[in-house]
Amino acid sequence: MQEVSSFCDYFVIMSALSLRQTNAIAQAIEEELDKVKIKSLSKVLRNDESGWVVLDFVSVIVHIFYKPLREFYSLERLWADAKKVRLSRAAK
Repeated sequence: MQEVSSFCDYFVIMSALSLRQTNAIAQAIEEELDKVKIKSLSKVLRNDESGWVVLDFVSVIVHIFYKPLREFYSLERLWADAKKVRLSRAAK
């Protein structure tokens, strides 16, 4: 995102298979990063039913979509000029 945006360095975009899973992923990310004293500027509503949760860690913005909404909004297409970085599952 550095070449096309001044507000963050990275977007992390991921899909979940249900609204409940969308919220669970967001909560897990918040909890894990809280352990190392990294806080999101945005807060996850515990029963969010929007299907799109955004966590703002200043230089990294995490988008967690319910899969049909990710396909509908297609952020990858909107920010197509940004360099893509794929992480393997082993990068956990």
